[in-house]
Amino acid sequence: MKKFALLFALVLVLIMALPATAQDDVDMVYEDVDPTGATVEFWHQHSGAREEELIAIVDEFNATNEWGITINASNQGGYGDIFQKMNLGLVEGGASLPQLVVAYQNQAATYQLVDGLVDMRAMVDSPTWGLSEEDKADFFPGFYSSDIFPTFGGQRLGFPPNRSLEVMYYNIDWLNELSESGAISFEGAPQTPEQFREASCAAVENPFSGATGDTSTSVGYQLSFDASRLASWTFAFGGDVFDYETGQFTYDSEAAVEAMTFLQGLFADGCATDIAESFGDQTNFGQGVTLFTVGSSSGFPFYRSAVEDGANFAWSVGALPHTTEEPVMNLYGASVSIPRSTPEQELAAWLFVEFYTSPDIQARWAEASNYFPVRASVADSLGDYFAADPAYATAFDLLQYSAAEPPVPGYDFVRDEAEGVMAAIVADPSVDVAATLADLTATANDILADQ
Repeated sequence: MKKFALLFALVLVLIMALPATAQDDVDMVYEDVDPTGATVEFWHQHSGAREEELIAIVDEFNATNEWGITINASNQGGYGDIFQKMNLGLVEGGASLPQLVVAYQNQAATYQLVDGLVDMRAMVDSPTWGLSEEDKADFFPGFYSSDIFPTFGGQRLGFPPNRSLEVMYYNIDWLNELSESGAISFEGAPQTPEQFREASCAAVENPFSGATGDTSTSVGYQLSFDASRLASWTFAFGGDVFDYETGQFTYDSEAAVEAMTFLQGLFADGCATDIAESFGDQTNFGQGVTLFTVGSSSGFPFYRSAVEDGANFAWSVGALPHTTEEPVMNLYGASVSIPRSTPEQELAAWLFVEFYTSPDIQARWAEASNYFPVRASVADSLGDYFAADPAYATAFDLLQYSAAEPPVPGYDFVRDEAEGVMAAIVADPSVDVAATLADLTATANDILADQ
């Protein structure tokens, strides 16, 4: 337990060190609003066990809240599907929109370009409906302030129910076999890009003895074409994809070029492949034919199931191999935002959010979802859960090294461009990485300027 207490303290110190964001005075416009009997449509992306727990949380709120508020939660597809539906609804005037929606920070910023969201400060800080100072202090400051937008006058355009990290998943047993046989020169998880390459290439010639999949397809790494992967590898090589001083994308930075050149080389040497079907990397990892994958820590339940249904080996997660002295981890997570509707529905949506992020519900949600909790009191009480799930504890420890992707309007459209560029670079070793990323940078900044 001392280990987990120290782990928690280190993470807390880091997020406490993040700068606060100044906020303007806000009119408390909800003080006399009566939310009694209001109905709220809640669009989310959760499925499986997460959706089951979310429905249970919604049902409890519906049955117990004193105002007779009804929340109708519905899965509207993935984040991209919801983003498209929201944009279409805003163009059409907002009548088809929900009163509560899952949104990444860059998506919320896009919605607010047309004044589509409520500034939640009038609820969060409300003497009647808001959080106490004690409750506010219980949220990790870095998470709590992540939905406050200086570009929109300090407005709060969302509220965080959870967060996750981009991590490297690895097969412990396979790495041990490679080390013991002399196929690689190190023990444990790779810490540097050179070690990652060494193990990835060794995996092709030295299949896992316990594999249940086709060992002729054994490979070191399967890359999903995703802008978050590009950002994560750029962070690991000591750079960023956005310059916050100039407000411009920097996909042509030295670190980004080095990262994509590294991945291009892995593909050229046959040590890495792309993913042929959705979540195929999870399946192949579970069958013991893919040594490494990179993805969200929220994928723990899916990886666990894949391994248990497959080769049933020891596995864990770690930082992406990095050139920096310490890891640099990609921290992300969608918040919930409140689209403009009626004052009664807006307030009702907030009252559910307040319930959703309360300590008892947060503890349930963290364990059911494998997301990280956003409140210190909840994280501090999860020692037994950390002990029972070492991979979760390892990932939580890495929060202290976190960085983030740009929360700017238009990033969803930039992400689409980045994914195509990644695919083109690794598909052809003759592609000029620097020139291709320079073109991506120009395209990304054109998209940003058009917002």
